[in-house]
Amino acid sequence: MILAELELYHSRPIAPTRRVALGEMFLPVDPPPGLGGILLGGVVASTISDIDPDLVVDLGDLMTQLEVGAQVPQPRLRYRFQTDRVGLQRTLLRLAGEGERLWFDFEGDRASPEQLVLGAVYAAGQVHPDVRGSVMSTLRRAMGWQGPVGPDLIASLAGFTRGKALSVHTLEHPVEWALQVLGFDGPRSRANGHGTGPAGIEVRRRFRELVMDAHPDQGGASAEAARRIADLAEARRILLGRQRPARL
Repeated sequence: MILAELELYHSRPIAPTRRVALGEMFLPVDPPPGLGGILLGGVVASTISDIDPDLVVDLGDLMTQLEVGAQVPQPRLRYRFQTDRVGLQRTLLRLAGEGERLWFDFEGDRASPEQLVLGAVYAAGQVHPDVRGSVMSTLRRAMGWQGPVGPDLIASLAGFTRGKALSVHTLEHPVEWALQVLGFDGPRSRANGHGTGPAGIEVRRRFRELVMDAHPDQGGASAEAARRIADLAEARRILLGRQRPARL
């Protein structure tokens, strides 16, 4: 299943002119950064180490300009951004998933690292202004990623503080997952637009109660208790962070 996709057009490596253009984009960003933001962050994390450090400063400036909607001088990272795709090569960048497994699928090796990261950054600059800051923050976090491009990266880009594989459903519906972890499964607790959701004081109280139940001193195995407490803490963070949801 394709969860997010970016179509990138770019000049050939031996071409005398250096060009980058965007094609079709499927970049869900709800809730931000969304699966689209995770895809763009994965592109940045997988390519940033191959970019000349002297150009990374320019990349940071470009991201700031795009985030605030400022006019962007060209070229950037020695490549010119354009809308015309005639004569350019096509590369597909995808985030795919099935059940508990998610992976990045970057087609071929025809694009240079600079073209790939520019494509991701320019695509982030085209998402709705209300969520653009969150997506750009995800890309900045990706710039500092050290490690394999896999499940831990996906969890980090999604804003989860624990490093474990996440299901497609969890990434698409993090609030629903958090409600389930903390046991808020009544009609008034559903975050589906028809319920108010639990108040902050309820979330904190439920968290304290469940942590006490999960603690090894209460008879739980240490390894299982640690995982359970980590999930509870993550669920609390998500629900308390949604007390002031971003406008979409």
